[in-house]
Parts: sequence; C-alpha cells; structure tokens
Amino acid sequence: MTEPRVLRVAEVVDETADARTIVFDADFPYAPGQFLTLRIPSDQCGSVARCYSLSSSPHQGGLPGITVKRTVDGYASNWVCDNVRAGSTIEVLPPSGIFTPKSLDADLLLFAGGSGITPILSILRSALCAGSGRIVLFYANRDESSVIFAAALRALAAANPERLTVFHWLESVQGLPTVAQLTELARPFATFDAFTCGPAPFMKAVTEALKSLGLPRERRHLERFASLGANPFELVAKVTDPDAGSAVVELELDGTRHTLDWPVETKLLDLLLDKGLAAPYSCREGACSACAYRLVSGEVKLLNNEVLDKDDLDEGIRLACQSLPVSEKVEISYE
Repeated sequence: MTEPRVLRVAEVVDETADARTIVFDADFPYAPGQFLTLRIPSDQCGSVARCYSLSSSPHQGGLPGITVKRTVDGYASNWVCDNVRAGSTIEVLPPSGIFTPKSLDADLLLFAGGSGITPILSILRSALCAGSGRIVLFYANRDESSVIFAAALRALAAANPERLTVFHWLESVQGLPTVAQLTELARPFATFDAFTCGPAPFMKAVTEALKSLGLPRERRHLERFASLGANPFELVAKVTDPDAGSAVVELELDGTRHTLDWPVETKLLDLLLDKGLAAPYSCREGACSACAYRLVSGEVKLLNNEVLDKDDLDEGIRLACQSLPVSEKVEISYE
C-alpha cells in the first residue's frame, strides 16, 4: 500500500468504556509499532487527519486493527468511537513510523501509559510470535477500569510465563510513578532495548529513569504524537523559485542510491515524492516521526519540529517534511 486507500471496517471491538479497536477487512504490509493516518470527515472543514497506532501484529496472520481512545475534547477520537461500525469505510495513508524494533529477538523493556499501550502491544505480540527474547511490560493507568487489553495481556502472560512479565501500575492505588520508582523497576533490565509510549510527563519520567541507568540513546525509543493542524490528504507541494539555487543531496532508500539536485526552497520530502521515491511520511508538518532520517553530513534547517528532542537532534535525526538545505552538499540515511 503506497497511496491513500479506502479500507472497509470488518469489526469494532469495545476494549474499555472509552476505547475501541477498529479492525480492517484488508491486507497490507506494516511493521510492529507503526500507525495509520485516517481522514476523518468534518462539517467545518471537510476533513481532518489523525494518526492512530496499529495494535495488531503483522506476524500473527489476523486482520490489521487500530485502537482509538476517546479524549475529552478530541473531535476525531469521539467521531471514530461514535460513528465507525462494521461495514464503514475510512480513507487512510500508508502505515508509517519508526517506533519498531530492529530485531524481534532482542530483549525488550516496554513502557506504556494509558492508550500508549496500542503500539506497545503490537510490538509485544510480534516479539512473542516471531522473536525469541525476554519481554518486560510496565503498564500505567488511571484505575483498573481504564486498563486497555487487560484480558489479552493476562492471556499472553499465562501462555508465555518464561518470556513475558507484566507489571501493572494504577494511579488510583499507587499514585503517579516517580523517576526513582521507574529507575528501580527498570534496573534489572538495563541491558534490554526500551520502548516508551504514553502521556508526555510519563515518557519524560521514563526517559530520565533510563538515562540514569546509562541506557544509550540507540536503545531508548519514544513514540510521540501531536494533533495535526494541516491535512496531509490535501496538502500540495509549494511551488518554488527555480532561480533560488539548489544543493545536492545523496541518499539511499530501499536499497537504491540516489543523487538529486535539491532546490533550497523545497522541503526534502516534497523533493523525494516529486522524484517518484517512496519516502515514508504521514503528517507532513513535523508533528510525527514518520519521515525521520539521519543526517550523515552537511547541514539542514528544520522549519518545524514538535517531536524530536535534543538527544534525537544530537544523534543527527531530522524530519524530511521540514528540512531545507543549508550546505551545498547533504548526505542522509534512511534506517
């Protein structure tokens, strides 16, 4: 699936009072931890776009599904939960995101807060099905009734007692987890690869805990989302001045090496798509990490960035949808 596509809904599963899994009657490739961007109809502006993680596993043979939790003022999440039924159709962009293990055989330390369990569960299911490592899940929620996938997690832990350990944390009982508490919980698993998804304060606390244990940046993975202001289904590439000058960009994508002239007023993602390259993307406004690449050499300017932190930037991670060339030559890598 390389272009926007209309998917038919096969089933809607109530997970909790305010969370539903939308199962699609479709078959397309995706990686554990990735997300879909949905076009949601709107009376005010025609449509809005929102990103929702796949909670299913591409390794289990079932139909793909996303899980959506209502938020108090969330137009899109409430529309999905109120209106989507079996037989409904939804337009989606291709699966995107880099929140996925390089190897499912790795030992994994997974942190989820609330609906952040969605991509984490996809990774967990995939690792149990197609991997061989140990998996430890720390799952924080407001109270027992808000635990999404409670029954599924019990079943997975019971079926895989040698490989899977699940720690539940309830704010109603234990309060919010502190950095010190998270540090002690993670300490026995400091050699594992860590993946974290949840509310921003939760992810910040987990990151501080993992840093205190010396986990290097390459073994700490975060999934962040911000509400999309623009609509990637309707965005048109900006027309640039051909006389403004250009740089040269070298990159490898899907195993093929490319050298391209890069006009200084053209965003990198627009350039790649215009050349017919299947570069990954979703929001096109710097609010997700789907188009992330590594800057190998040269210099670029980011017009907007809502998801990369200082560690990401120090590691050379940049966003193609917001990158303009600064140096005459730029080399990048898609990993």
